Amino acid sequence: MQAHVGDVLRFTGRTVGTPEHHAIVVEVLGRNGEPPYRVRHDDGHETEICPGPGCVLETRPLRDAPPGFPSREER
Repeated sequence: MQAHVGDVLRFTGRTVGTPEHHAIVVEVLGRNGEPPYRVRHDDGHETEICPGPGCVLETRPLRDAPPGFPSREER
């Protein structure tokens, strides 16, 4: 998995009834976009993670980058 700042990680529920949640990549700590990542979760807390098999990377188009995050053209 290779992520960039502003990409979204979608964590799917691993058991029935567990809702999926999302986190925005705020810092890439590995080389060349590889994990670990510092992410900001839906509820606002930040953690460092190495995504597992229940995680899907959603790259965001330039126009959908969150405010305050550099666009891919600025990286």
